[in-house]
Amino acid sequence: MTKLSVNINKIATLRNARGGNVPNVVQFAKDCERFGADGITVHPRPDERHITLKDVYDLAPVVKTEFNIEGYPDARFMEIIRSVKPAQATLVPDPPHVITSNTGWDVTKNKQLLIDIVQEIQSYGVRVSLFLNPEIHQVHEAKLTGTNRIEFYTGPFAEHYAENKNIAVAPYVKAAKAAYDIALGINAGHDLSLQNLQFFKQSLIHLDEVSIGHAIISDALYYGIENVIQMYKRLLQ
Repeated sequence: MTKLSVNINKIATLRNARGGNVPNVVQFAKDCERFGADGITVHPRPDERHITLKDVYDLAPVVKTEFNIEGYPDARFMEIIRSVKPAQATLVPDPPHVITSNTGWDVTKNKQLLIDIVQEIQSYGVRVSLFLNPEIHQVHEAKLTGTNRIEFYTGPFAEHYAENKNIAVAPYVKAAKAAYDIALGINAGHDLSLQNLQFFKQSLIHLDEVSIGHAIISDALYYGIENVIQMYKRLLQ
């Protein structure tokens, strides 16, 4: 069964809008786990516009499932990984000023950097995943870095799903087969939702994990977070 990691960045965004500690990010993460989430994902950006450094260290001893920390592998991020030693570090190529991760690594151009970073993170006993576009040549390049997994950027799939879902998912199916054939684990994330997740999961039969935040938090406004987590998990069965 594909695991569901809940990205709680938006909970921190809501808290930061007012100040104080409501909603409580740590309690929300604990509740997500209690309601069935298989992991918790955070992306502690340098400007702390949502998840803060303090949040990361507060969450570290509390998360009992898989703690996944996303980010660009600069010195700050590497210190976080070295100190916290989460279950997984997901490396994204976007600079600090972008609103959200919106493309995968060009592994060819950044191969030596990624080789060095992957090796260092793995030395801490942390699994590594590289954020990728669904391109077969990038999948093969990713394998050469030594990464454990890749995470497909699913924004384009979600964007074109309503137009023609079979065409939208086709590059992911091909890239996922290439990854599976060379023993790379497969994660996915970005704009996956109640509308498109089941089809994506059925199309990528070897999908290890999805990381979903914006859609889950948005759906929770209507259905409640406990119900929503179960709704998403049913789509992944």
